[in-house]
Amino acid sequence: MSPSEVLFQAANASNATNATNGTGGANATGAANATNATNASAGGAAGGGQTFPETLSQLLGFGANPDPGLQFIFGIVGASLIAVIFLTFAAVGGIWGKRKITAAFTDRIAVNRVGPFGLLIIVADAVRLLSKEVIIPDSVDRPAFDIAPFLVPFSALLGFAVIPLGSGLQLADPETGFVFVFAASSIASLGLLMSGYASNNKYSFLGGLRALAQNIAYEIPLVVTAASVVVFAGTLRMSEIVAMQSEALVTIAGVSIPSWFAFVNPFAFVLFLIANLAEVGRNPFDTPEAPGELVAGYMTEYSGAYFVLLYLGEFLHIFLGGAIVATLFLGGPAGPVLPGIVWMLLKILAVYLFTQWARSAIPRVRIDQLIEIGWKGLLVMSFANLVLTAIIVGFIA
Repeated sequence: MSPSEVLFQAANASNATNATNGTGGANATGAANATNATNASAGGAAGGGQTFPETLSQLLGFGANPDPGLQFIFGIVGASLIAVIFLTFAAVGGIWGKRKITAAFTDRIAVNRVGPFGLLIIVADAVRLLSKEVIIPDSVDRPAFDIAPFLVPFSALLGFAVIPLGSGLQLADPETGFVFVFAASSIASLGLLMSGYASNNKYSFLGGLRALAQNIAYEIPLVVTAASVVVFAGTLRMSEIVAMQSEALVTIAGVSIPSWFAFVNPFAFVLFLIANLAEVGRNPFDTPEAPGELVAGYMTEYSGAYFVLLYLGEFLHIFLGGAIVATLFLGGPAGPVLPGIVWMLLKILAVYLFTQWARSAIPRVRIDQLIEIGWKGLLVMSFANLVLTAIIVGFIA
């Protein structure tokens, strides 16, 4: 039994005991414990959840456990659906949304001439960029130069495989899903370093080195902070972490506040948001690109389709970061009235809006300040949060 279940059982048993005012207390407490045990078992069963291939197999009449061939086909269908959703998000958010949001913060108009609300600028920019020649500079490390643009978006899409998006849309639900999503997203660091090194350009090389140094400095606090959620939930399975947040934390005037880990441990939530800003390269941590210093950083020598891949990869990682925040701290796809997938996408968009607000409102820090904040600030606070969480959980258990 996880510490969070122990906490909720203790609170419910206490409420049941108080309701009896001392009369029949033992019986009331026993009944409350029995009810809580039943709820905990149901929650655990729900936490396992069905993956998209299993759900699709049942809908088509092949049963919950189809043969490996069908399971592979259904997995391809689910992966394609997830890719289409978030590639569309990246196209809209990166080409149109970024301009509109920045314009709103800086009192400008932004795109409004091409199509209604300027939405067709997405098509215009896609045609313009994809029709450009892919220029290969002299003396580049060609294999690494060609591979790097594919690694960045691939690592983000790979991370979505274990995210419970709601409405049955979860491609896989391994016991180590928490580890998998961070491992997959970290592959992008290799792509950024390769793009900077292979370009044979000093600005690109500096951008690649900055990206690697920044990711190392902030990925450790990011994972350590997220580990405090695992300590409290008692599981590495992403669907079970979501299920742990479905209980009511407290009820005020008839309104139940959910036990989202953002409410249970707001300090960890804030730490994770800051570290996530650095991971996705948004202000004040956008030093790997730093247009005023490094032209375009690791993307300087890329053009055409290669530039599109790197640009899309950047926004896919922003949305993946939002999905991880929503899963670990905001209850995942949980929410009233609307379908789970809608709530999940709204939470991801809320995190995206936060990153764009930071981009418009917070000035960039120097690279030495960035490294100092990561190693001397966030790292220390993330370990302090982990130790404090472990002490509290040990006391509750």
